[in-house]
Amino acid sequence: MKTESLKPGPALVAIAIMLLIWFVIPVPSGVKPNAWHLLALFIGTIAAIIGKAMPIGALAMMAIALVALTGVTNDKPGVAITDALSGFSNSLIWLIGISIMISRGLIKTGLGARIGYYFIALFGRKTIGIGYALSMSELILAPVTPSNTARGGGIMHPIMKSIAASFDSSPEQGTTARIGRYLALVNYQANPITSVMFITATAPNPLVVKLVAEATGSQITLSWGTWALAMLLPGLAALLLMPLVVAWIYPPEIKDTPDAHDFATSKLRELGPVKHSEKILLGVFALLLFLWAGVPEMLVGKAYSIDPATAALSGLTLLLLTGVLTWDDILAEKSAWDTVVWFSALVMMAGFLNKLGIVAWLSNGLQSGILQLGLNWVGATALLVLVYMYAHYFFASTTAHITAMFGAFYAAGIALGAPPMAFALLLAATSSIMMTLTHYATGTSPIVFGSGYTTLGQWWLAGLAMSVVNLTVWVIVGGIWWKLLGYW
Repeated sequence: MKTESLKPGPALVAIAIMLLIWFVIPVPSGVKPNAWHLLALFIGTIAAIIGKAMPIGALAMMAIALVALTGVTNDKPGVAITDALSGFSNSLIWLIGISIMISRGLIKTGLGARIGYYFIALFGRKTIGIGYALSMSELILAPVTPSNTARGGGIMHPIMKSIAASFDSSPEQGTTARIGRYLALVNYQANPITSVMFITATAPNPLVVKLVAEATGSQITLSWGTWALAMLLPGLAALLLMPLVVAWIYPPEIKDTPDAHDFATSKLRELGPVKHSEKILLGVFALLLFLWAGVPEMLVGKAYSIDPATAALSGLTLLLLTGVLTWDDILAEKSAWDTVVWFSALVMMAGFLNKLGIVAWLSNGLQSGILQLGLNWVGATALLVLVYMYAHYFFASTTAHITAMFGAFYAAGIALGAPPMAFALLLAATSSIMMTLTHYATGTSPIVFGSGYTTLGQWWLAGLAMSVVNLTVWVIVGGIWWKLLGYW
């Protein structure tokens, strides 16, 4: 029977890699056999994700089944189901899943489009102004839209395309250089920057939080507020620079766009007055930001702190009670349920790799290799960050990349003397910055690239340039800001 979702080639490669590690490569000294076998399952799963052998949710379910059947987490084959399903108890996973469900309201009510057109009406009299309007809209939506694909591809991209079309700039007409190419690149390059700025701005960020906590024995726990404050200044600096850098690389032929203001205004008129459902959604978003930022705790003490996942669940409940969202809406939000499944599997496997000592073994290997180069902690950190970021040319999933490399690279950096908090923030930022590089880097990229406004070469050049600019901003502006905050 033919299974349309299965790609035999990548699947066979992934299986071969898993079997090679499990049966052929000797278990290294100091590593337990079951830990090595878990590593084989893990690397095989990552290889299957990279090769897109099957949808990531299906691969995650298979990984959970294999962990349970083989008993690699506790040497008890066939009875390890509790360990295999343990990822589903992680509150950060549910924070992201529930937040994606909540963000469905942005599309359903039209609030997301209204925010985008509002900023374009405000700043859109020049092309560069439209670029900033798209970026600001991304920023406003980012804290409550954990799916960067939904934000950049589902909400902002249709707005960008409609603006480009209003200036007769389209791939079909061969006029992308007029304004469409510039707007498409800005549309995309804003996405990785805003993904850095909040834990809830892209799904893999909570994985970073978990890996940092595990590597430091929970001495560093990145709360929503701590993350947002740390990333605020470098994020704003990067958003200010990005439209200018893109305009310098690929200057649009049209510089003045007075019609964009009128176009956006007409779209706002079509949307009509702000609906009751939009007002409720805005109120829920304001409440979530209030709770996620830890304001109750700051005002009245720790006894009144609310877990971020609890806050998200409360917000979802309010939207269901008021009818802004229905249960059918929640069931239809496939990306949320998909994220919960694959996220749980990868977090479970990464957690047990750390518990069984594999991450420490890998980080020790990295540490030894870098020590032989004679680098101090600054040089070692720079090398780790650069290798970590540009390895993304070989990944089609930020989640797979982070799961495969973050833990070992972070542990190695700390062992080599890097300040734990500052290095955690820099590596966390790099985990989103790397999305800039390719047309397959994250879910948003094939949507925007696939619309045809740029060539492959143009996309890759812009991505490389922005990766350098963004990393420089986070090292310099972020480094100074984190010094003032006392993080190193």
